[in-house]
Amino acid sequence: MTEELRKLKIVHYYSTGKAFLNNSFYIEAQQKAEKELTSQPRRTDVINFLLSTFPGETTYLEIGVRNPADNYLHIKASKKYSVDPGVEFKENPVDFKVTSDDFFKKLGKNEILSSNIKFDVIFIDGLHLAEQVDRDIINALNYIKDDGYVVLHDCNPPTEWHAREEPMCYHTPAVWYWNGTTWKAFLKWRFDSAVNSCCIETDWGVGVLSKRKSIGKSISNSNPFFEFKVLASERKRLLNLVSFDDFKAKVLGNS
Repeated sequence: MTEELRKLKIVHYYSTGKAFLNNSFYIEAQQKAEKELTSQPRRTDVINFLLSTFPGETTYLEIGVRNPADNYLHIKASKKYSVDPGVEFKENPVDFKVTSDDFFKKLGKNEILSSNIKFDVIFIDGLHLAEQVDRDIINALNYIKDDGYVVLHDCNPPTEWHAREEPMCYHTPAVWYWNGTTWKAFLKWRFDSAVNSCCIETDWGVGVLSKRKSIGKSISNSNPFFEFKVLASERKRLLNLVSFDDFKAKVLGNS
């Protein structure tokens, strides 16, 4: 390689990086990510609020724990159970070191806990791909009490880069932040009249499903192919975005 060619390659390398970092898509994604990272309340606060509305003892299940210090250890419930295969956190100090599919399969066969168990709140934060999240929702709805809640993280990705399918693809404006396609599974259930639903506009979108509580009526399917651009243009209506204060009022029956 000649000295001139080597210098040209170096210039190209740095100019390409500079162009990427100054790209409007990159800047927008970074700004929106920072907003989500500093938003309040966090998912922990939402879950603890819901648990506090139940009289007496409460039972909680968390799917997709990773590091328990992030959320699980801060949950205030009488009985807590955790599920995680340990792919992202090798220490994996959880109750059931299996996938959520295996957990629910074993639960149904009375191989763990009891097939008659019912939870007040089930939090889903496992593999952020729509097909898996949808299965987790179906299973969770079978094991929550009639007045219980299914809570989901990452339902409101700020950009399509955050909503990519491949988590390890860091060379995008979203860098390492990843919400996956959880939003598609949540939106699918927004179209289902069997549940009420809303998404609290904080912490990457905290979705909540309820069989009985009037937290948000279902809507007709106006995004049948789950196009992100459609979501982005109609977030508030499609996801039923609400503030935490409005959500608390709905749960407590004040609105």
